[in-house]
Amino acid sequence: MPEFVDRAQLHAKAGNGGAGAVSFRREPYVDKGGPDGGDGGDGGSIYLVTSQRLNSLVGFRDHPHRRAEDGGHGSGKKKRGAKGADSYVEVPVGTVVRALDGDLVADLGHHGAKVCISRGGRGGKGNAGFLSNKRRAPDFAEQGELGEELWFDLELKLVADVALVGLPNVGKSSLVSVVSRAKPKVGDYPFTTLLPSLGVVSLGDDNDRSELVVADVPGLIEGASEGRGLGLEFLRHVERSKVLALVVDASENVGTPIEDQARVVLLELGVYLEDLSERPLLLVANKIDLLNDHPLMSERVEKLAEEIGAFAVTLVSAATRLGVDELVASMFDARSASLNSGALYFEEVIYRPLPDKEFKVEKVEEGRFLVSGRDALRAVRLSDLNSFAAQSVLQHRLERVGVLKALKRLGVREGDEVSVGDVSFTYEESL
Repeated sequence: MPEFVDRAQLHAKAGNGGAGAVSFRREPYVDKGGPDGGDGGDGGSIYLVTSQRLNSLVGFRDHPHRRAEDGGHGSGKKKRGAKGADSYVEVPVGTVVRALDGDLVADLGHHGAKVCISRGGRGGKGNAGFLSNKRRAPDFAEQGELGEELWFDLELKLVADVALVGLPNVGKSSLVSVVSRAKPKVGDYPFTTLLPSLGVVSLGDDNDRSELVVADVPGLIEGASEGRGLGLEFLRHVERSKVLALVVDASENVGTPIEDQARVVLLELGVYLEDLSERPLLLVANKIDLLNDHPLMSERVEKLAEEIGAFAVTLVSAATRLGVDELVASMFDARSASLNSGALYFEEVIYRPLPDKEFKVEKVEEGRFLVSGRDALRAVRLSDLNSFAAQSVLQHRLERVGVLKALKRLGVREGDEVSVGDVSFTYEESL
């Protein structure tokens, strides 16, 4: 079985914007040619796109870095630099993206969901863009903005139609192998399934075929909701399933009566899933081929199904395929009931980018201030800050985004040092 990885990290480096050009028109018979430096191209951004081709984050485990293309530099004759190509990174459906501090960035629960996680830098303006009545020959341009460079934690929560739940060794893997095209590891010992696997169940012929996805996940034990055994590593993979199929060992070879098997599993699920009672629940009594008293067990199963409010009950044998067709039919019926109810078991969250105008001003010590934020950093990215005209533009930009007002609120005084990115200057009241 292919390796399954459901936790990984991603380093996303968007492309830098290209630098604007400093150029002046120089042609025969053209007197006093003006500035004609073109703008730099925007850097490429990085997008996550969900794909049904993937069911694991294994591709990020050893290769977490993804990068988009830088924008091209501007040139004379007002030629704009080329835009950097965006990078589209495929992830499995059900991928949850978090910042390293734990804040939720995106929760991608359907096929084709797309989200920008790292924005490319904006291209710098060429000197032609600074032409004005006061500045007839601007001798400076704007450097390209740096693309965002961020680390993310990725977590995969399987999105399945039906999740098989039950104690270890009740035959969940065997059931998935006979109802679907999956080939999970099967063995007669506890915790055979240490990693989740997905199977596709088909119903009907080629002209009218329906499919659903079944998740075979590790067995539950008492205390799983508190982290015992495989604990939460299992439980989060049933979080989004539309239908829960509770599998019990009717032969009771696991050493536990079917009633106690159901009690343990439902107790742990109830602690973890607040909406457990809203989901269709199938009761599946497996290994009936090993029964000595079939009528008595059938009666107990029916009584148990009534007690737990099961949507349907099926007695099956994965070994002999007895009852498998009935189980498949009940899975499709339960999924239809779930879809018709309109219940949503998670809220898909799309990335909320930081506002372009956001900046932060800190007083790091007496006489020193630090300014951060996208627009503040862009304000100082001019090619020649020794130019008087460039200094005038810098002052106007810092005032426009609110940096000067914020500095005054923090008590900045004449002669204090102000740092914006890698640029530092001495504050003057004229600024």
